[in-house]
Amino acid sequence: MRRLTAIFALVVAAATLALAIAVAINQFPRGLALLGCVLIASASAWYGLRRRGIARVIGVIVAGIALVGAVALIVVGGARFVDLLIVAGLLVSLAAASAAFTIHVDLPSATAPRQPVLFFNPRSGGGKAERFQLANEARERGIEPIELKPGDDLEVLVRGAVERGADGLAMAGGDGSQAIVAKVAAERGLPYACVPAGTRNHFALDLGVDRDDVVGALDAFVDGGERRVDLAEVNGRVFVNNVALGLYAEAVQRAGYRDAKIRTVLDTVPDVMGPGGSDIDMRWTGPGGHEHHAGAVVLVSNNQYRLGHAVGSGTRPRIDDGLLGIIVVGAPSGRGQNGSSQRPLRAWSAPTFEVDADQPVPAGIDGEALVLDAPLHFRIRPGVLWVHIARKHPGASPSAIAPEGMWASIVELAHIAFGHQQKPASSISERPE
Repeated sequence: MRRLTAIFALVVAAATLALAIAVAINQFPRGLALLGCVLIASASAWYGLRRRGIARVIGVIVAGIALVGAVALIVVGGARFVDLLIVAGLLVSLAAASAAFTIHVDLPSATAPRQPVLFFNPRSGGGKAERFQLANEARERGIEPIELKPGDDLEVLVRGAVERGADGLAMAGGDGSQAIVAKVAAERGLPYACVPAGTRNHFALDLGVDRDDVVGALDAFVDGGERRVDLAEVNGRVFVNNVALGLYAEAVQRAGYRDAKIRTVLDTVPDVMGPGGSDIDMRWTGPGGHEHHAGAVVLVSNNQYRLGHAVGSGTRPRIDDGLLGIIVVGAPSGRGQNGSSQRPLRAWSAPTFEVDADQPVPAGIDGEALVLDAPLHFRIRPGVLWVHIARKHPGASPSAIAPEGMWASIVELAHIAFGHQQKPASSISERPE
């Protein structure tokens, strides 16, 4: 289906461009202006569709202005069928191209657990568990629901369920809770399912779980596929996404962060990046073997994040390459131990990483504020978690095949059309007998 969609997108785009060029020549100069508007609208719309945040807003706005200009030229010059055909061709080709890059991976079949358990936090995600009646939906699928109540220790609940015979563990809650359940599942070699009932559900997104289908995620333990992924840890504590030190970590520690996140982060900037910087002098060794100091942000992640503004930026193309992702952001004037200047942004990957300091270090672990004793020892735990994912869900991260830039998108569309599409960036392993 992807191949047919890619072929359709390329054919419609080529026909639209050829028709627009013909109109530009035959109806000069009006036709040339119309061609310009179509090209600008195409490039801007594709730029916006394949990006996030302010970049997406700008792209869509520019595309809208260009499209309005094209429509105005058609109306002023007297609407012609061929002009309307050009605009329609532009919209159809963009929609088809976007659909061709929608990922879905056919994961190996997984044996459904006989006594699966769902742990759910009724307060997560603004009460998603109650809103979607997850407890009832779980029972209908033969999954025992266990509610996490105030004062409960989630890890104690999970280990207790395993002792009673649970052979599949699912969690509906934030990523911090997901890490606890995933940790126990990995230790016991049990299948795990991530139910996106938290606020942002970053781990679910990178696993390939549809974050908009909370109830459907339960089908992972009914007739799901299976993939093996990594976990990471710092000083023995497991995390599924990342650990942030510096600017973000200090912001998370502050009162009022939950109610005004952006404002709190901005208020933290002068304390970390201003004169004197942070009181915590973090020390770390870069990939070249030299020791460096501080950094406004040190982010250590369970596999590497995709940087930039394209679709999938801020996500991980894979969670099974057996390496930590390490990003350090700091002032370019900083100096390493060898006297060389530090780049403002460094990004690399490694199986282990260490950060030292003369005092405890504030940290944001999967969004939770903690203080860790130095030194901080990070390590990856390759392929320790068997994840079940519902068949109808993507099964891979949105950045697993998303290309960078318009030209790269055209090239990848051609590859898909000719049956040579890029495979998702994930190694799918079958569970040994």
